Amino acid sequence: MKNIKKIISILLVLSMIFVLVACGNKTTTVDTSTEESTEETSEESGDGETAEAGDDFHIGIVTGSVSQSEDDRRGAEAFQAKYGEDRVTLAIYPDNFTEELETTIQTIVNLSDDPKMKAIIVNQAVQGTTEAFRQIKEKRPDILCIAGEAHEDPLEVASAADLSLRNDFVARGYLIIRTAHELGCDSFVHISFPRHMSYESMSRRVAIMKAACEEFGMTFEMETAPDPTTDVGVPGAQAYILEHVPEWIEKYGTNSAYFCTNDAHTEPLIKQLLKYGGYFIEADLPSPLMGYPGALGIDLTEEAGDFEKILAKVEAAVVEKGGADRFGTWAFSYGYTLSAGLAEHAVNVINGDSEITDIDDISKALAIYSPGANWNGSNYTNADTGVKVENDVLVYQDTYIMGNPGHFMGAADVEVPEKYFTLK
Repeated sequence: MKNIKKIISILLVLSMIFVLVACGNKTTTVDTSTEESTEETSEESGDGETAEAGDDFHIGIVTGSVSQSEDDRRGAEAFQAKYGEDRVTLAIYPDNFTEELETTIQTIVNLSDDPKMKAIIVNQAVQGTTEAFRQIKEKRPDILCIAGEAHEDPLEVASAADLSLRNDFVARGYLIIRTAHELGCDSFVHISFPRHMSYESMSRRVAIMKAACEEFGMTFEMETAPDPTTDVGVPGAQAYILEHVPEWIEKYGTNSAYFCTNDAHTEPLIKQLLKYGGYFIEADLPSPLMGYPGALGIDLTEEAGDFEKILAKVEAAVVEKGGADRFGTWAFSYGYTLSAGLAEHAVNVINGDSEITDIDDISKALAIYSPGANWNGSNYTNADTGVKVENDVLVYQDTYIMGNPGHFMGAADVEVPEKYFTLK
């Protein structure tokens, strides 16, 4: 009996050892295969996730309306057409943005409600953009906030935006006058209104233009026109320009060059200068589409999106109306290029291909929408301290004067005297 119990006990022990060994071997096998499987899956999904990340995020672009800032809007639409409406959301701030500040802010902030939103570009970054960016950063610090052609104080905008990019008001303040002088102008007339003159960039540009006129022996004049965002609206502001250009030409002569700070003023100004004389070097935000189609009465529907064809058609119409060698522009629209180019830059940054404030990376993105154009630029310099602001970038394109034939002025290759960068 004892032997039988002993045998049974031995058999039980042996069976338990067998089960434990079997389980141990099974666990080891499963763990090994799981680790290998996990590593393989991780490697495969790593590539997959990178590719998916390149597609699985949204971009938001806010611009003015077609009536106020057509080029800005068309550039946003071009970017949306390239990447798709499912990935790119467009919004429009009010025409009367100074009176509808809360609506402007909310329009921008609303884009951050999209959980997939990774970048919001505002072009032009009108009043309210800085506050909107601050609100966005409070709840979604992962979203890139990019300001195009900011209207607010540069240092304030830079404090809230990841990147602020504007036309180089310093270099252009000098180069526009220099170009007018090279074309034979003896006076320069600056047209604006108090709201714009309260902007640091525009007031500094006026100071630079005055100094440049002195350098080149030209007279500098200022005229005031109605602000389109006030009660007179765009029609009233444009009617004022139409009425007063003939008076200005009589007062300052046909060798005078004209510059206005508002998009809505541009079309009637060009129209009357073509009729009565005078020069127009380039718009505040230059483009063959800025003011020229309406002033010339030409339809550019067939040429839409092709700036080489657009420029050729505009130039032919300018020459036909006797404006050869008196009217200029940038070959590619600044507003169009900025809306699309800054959004393209945001994509490159999100994908890890570019640095947000790198000027070469920014130029690379802009060049996609302005092939062959010669750009130049620098960081914004604080006139009070002389310190450059890392995330505030100023850019400009060479000036093209329309004629038979037309020609670039080489402005992007001119070295602007250092004294102008801190003049105010």
